[in-house]
Amino acid sequence: MTDYVIETTNLSKRYSENLVVNSIDMHVEKGKIYGLLGKNGAGKTTTMCMLLNLVYPSGGEILLFGKDPKSHTKEVYSNIGSIIETPGFYENLTAYENLEIISRLRGNYNPLNVKMVLEMVNLDHEKSKQFKDFSLGMKQRLGIAAAIMHNPELLILDEPINGLDPFGIKEIRDLLKKLSCEYGVTILISSHILSEIENIADVIGFMDNGVLIDEISREELHNRLNKFVEFEVSDIDLAVELLNKTGMKENVDYCFRRNLSEYIDDLDSNKNSDGMLIGGTIHLLSNLDLRDEFNSLFVSSGIKVRKVNLCEENLEEFFTRFVSNN
Repeated sequence: MTDYVIETTNLSKRYSENLVVNSIDMHVEKGKIYGLLGKNGAGKTTTMCMLLNLVYPSGGEILLFGKDPKSHTKEVYSNIGSIIETPGFYENLTAYENLEIISRLRGNYNPLNVKMVLEMVNLDHEKSKQFKDFSLGMKQRLGIAAAIMHNPELLILDEPINGLDPFGIKEIRDLLKKLSCEYGVTILISSHILSEIENIADVIGFMDNGVLIDEISREELHNRLNKFVEFEVSDIDLAVELLNKTGMKENVDYCFRRNLSEYIDDLDSNKNSDGMLIGGTIHLLSNLDLRDEFNSLFVSSGIKVRKVNLCEENLEEFFTRFVSNN
């Protein structure tokens, strides 16, 4: 039986007539990194706020660590660290001083523990630098340090890489992987940056308009990405005509894009009204094993084929297709 740290059933949130989270069933497995992916306004933050008891659900059930948080409040929430909005720290204090204040307020100050979490987030060498002089990536890492200082088993992070430069994104990515792999922390992370979710998450939950459309493991995702053959041709109109004559259907068996900035005038036949050929790109979506035959068909018809590539759609293309089909 799978051990879920987070499990929801028909979880919903309504504000007046606006249903922002619609009956979602979420399953976050222990020790995994779960990426909640969706565009801005999809309902990701509201979902996380309900999990953290910051927003009261309109309906549905939540189980955290297999327990109802309403009847096991202290036991459950003392084992969770979170960042929902940009963490607030004292600008004129160092990382250590800020964490010391937070831990004293929580009643669990331990200097060794503060030093340990600063080492974990790679801020132990910034002993004298004040928070106001931190980079955005350093500020986010300090926020994560504050969230894990009490050794939680679950970490909930809302858009932790938003606004970071590539170096800062890599720092956060490496840190979260370290927390998961080396310390066994279960992580729920939300983002609208598809490539980063793909790079870090073991499981991806696709959310759109308040609906959790599906939960897909990284391995299953790559199996479900569409494969296609890309032809770059000198005469896109003739190539499309040839495909249609073979019984291929546009947007089913193939799709194409004209390259209107590129004209080819070194052939005498099949020119447009200006005496120029318009090149373009064809994506063969079916019958991929016949790519050599299609290539021969194009070439024998006087079309120059500049490139033939076997390709795979990226996560952004998959997400767009996946959401539009559901």
